[in-house]
Amino acid sequence: MGKSCYFDNAATSFPKAPGVAEAMTNYLTQVGSNVGRGDYQSAYAAAERVLEVREKLCRRFGAPDPRNVIFTPGSTYGLNAVLKGVLRPGDKVAASPMEHNAVLRPLTQLEQAGVEIVWLPCSHTGELLLDQAAELLTPDLKLCVLTHASNVCGTRMPIEAVGRLCRERGILFCVDAAQSAGFVPLDMGPMEIDALAMPAHKGLLGPQGLGVLLLTDAMAEAMEPLVSGGTGSRSDLLEMPPFLPDRLEPGTLNLPGIYGLGAALDWWEGQDQAALRHREERLTGHLIARLAEYEEDGLRVLGTRDEKKQVGVVSVDFLEKDNAECAYRLERDFGIQTRCGLHCAPLAHKTLGTYPQGTVRFSVGPFTRFEDIDYVQGAVAEILCG
Repeated sequence: MGKSCYFDNAATSFPKAPGVAEAMTNYLTQVGSNVGRGDYQSAYAAAERVLEVREKLCRRFGAPDPRNVIFTPGSTYGLNAVLKGVLRPGDKVAASPMEHNAVLRPLTQLEQAGVEIVWLPCSHTGELLLDQAAELLTPDLKLCVLTHASNVCGTRMPIEAVGRLCRERGILFCVDAAQSAGFVPLDMGPMEIDALAMPAHKGLLGPQGLGVLLLTDAMAEAMEPLVSGGTGSRSDLLEMPPFLPDRLEPGTLNLPGIYGLGAALDWWEGQDQAALRHREERLTGHLIARLAEYEEDGLRVLGTRDEKKQVGVVSVDFLEKDNAECAYRLERDFGIQTRCGLHCAPLAHKTLGTYPQGTVRFSVGPFTRFEDIDYVQGAVAEILCG
């Protein structure tokens, strides 16, 4: 087996955007300085590049100001920072069963400490039942947290509608954009988003170990810092500095990661982004159509099966075979790399009817080819018949 087909972009994009590795290497070999911890030229240059990357993210996602762009160790950290920074015993928070464990596990911790969770209902295809959810989004809620797109089946949530409801009712709104940032347009202002969390290493095509948390001033003011420490600023204070981003960025920033993310954003800015979004949509539709051809042969395709209602994540359930064995054969016999299991989203699988067996997940990226999807179809056919 010499062929290799990567279909695990929902876990991390591969390959990365051109220039990412070079930018990280350049920082490590030519710059090396920290930000806010040195009074010399290379430290100033690093600080300038960090500001440039904040500005790019601010423009792309509609944050109020570059200072409201917070770098984190990952999207999970950012979500924890919001949930644990805002919620206190006696507060109420709304979430959907389609959330990732990056939301479910901190919510469980908070529930054990006295926070009440209101579950917004979803259909068997993972779609939010908006009319029913609207009745549950009451003004006594402090926060609503919602994934933009499911990491299991790709189904997109109506965040614009939920954002309007939250703003009308005085509810802070946090969006997990782990599966959408990069390809799906996001603008915090018109979408009424107070906190937008995303990783660098998925749709943005940057490196692992880095996340971005974009905040409105209202959300930032409602948050207590999750972690405290040095910032390189106001070292006279025994409390965190009162201003952003320092208040929510303790410790040393992941500068190699930020340089890599900056290169990825530079690459994105040179592309026809509408054309790339359209191509991902076409790839997703092609993948759904090819896999759906075998539904009478023991394969179930999850989600809406409508590429216009989801991102490039497509899960299948081999009804008469072991999913783990099928995923193993896809890689062993055909070089097709997927992910099998519950994908850190157990309530999503219960909603979709695939708990506890999980699914085999295929996820496309900007470098996926249409012929790769045709190859997947042939491999799935052989496994179903074998």
